[in-house]
Amino acid sequence: MPLLKKLLTAIGVVVVILIIFGIFNIFPFFIVSPGEAAVVTRLGKIVKVAYPGFYFKVPLIDGVHRYTTRLLTYETSDNPDASQADYRDYPVDTTTQDGQPIKIKYTVRFRIDPKKVQWVFENIGKDEAQVVEKIVKADSRVNVRVIARNYKAEQLYAGDVRQFEEEVARVLRESFAKKGLELDFFGVRGIDFSEEYVDAVERKQIEKEKVIAEKYRAEQEKYRKEQMITKAQAEAEAQRLLQQTLTDLILKKMWIEKWDGKLPQVVTDSKGVVWVKLNEGN
Repeated sequence: MPLLKKLLTAIGVVVVILIIFGIFNIFPFFIVSPGEAAVVTRLGKIVKVAYPGFYFKVPLIDGVHRYTTRLLTYETSDNPDASQADYRDYPVDTTTQDGQPIKIKYTVRFRIDPKKVQWVFENIGKDEAQVVEKIVKADSRVNVRVIARNYKAEQLYAGDVRQFEEEVARVLRESFAKKGLELDFFGVRGIDFSEEYVDAVERKQIEKEKVIAEKYRAEQEKYRKEQMITKAQAEAEAQRLLQQTLTDLILKKMWIEKWDGKLPQVVTDSKGVVWVKLNEGN
């Protein structure tokens, strides 16, 4: 019993110490998990950057500032609360080159470059949220708004926004790289236009389809007329050729081929006298 009591007392002491260490964050060690990087400071001065692993530190003197280096998403949508992105926001309002108001919804997938964590710590902020607010949010919203103004509404309304996406992605990739971030993906999720513009486009499309239909009918009518003319010309040419090739011998041959073997009942001679053949026995 005394031994058990001593053991329980020792365990209790260790637990209390661990609790105290936890409350005051004075553990003499720390662990950096996969997908993280940490900047270690000593009395305000950067000592090193720690990557995934186990490290010792001086309690109450060394500070550990962690950053996530895994891929994160920043997304704009009409209902940010329903989004599954790491950071959520509302769409960007802007106008097209021809003055049409639009709202752009997009997704940015990025990560903090592990090799530039120290630069981020010194120049941007001590936590991930500051990095998103000062770089990802600011740069993406400004560039989406400005670049969209170089495109006409028709270009963006048609749904083929690949050129717009590529241009924004190129600008963001260069901007992020200078600030310790890596752009993995930029994509437009949707572009909303005013009801007036949508109605106008639909009316224009209907009129366009009518013109195409009328053009098709006109081409069909023209084709039918050309067919009739071609047929008439062919028949006329056939008659002309037939008239040139018909001779008395050919006509007699055609008559013989069509004759049923019976002599005509009424004939005329060269003087115009009509002769009627009577039935035998009359």
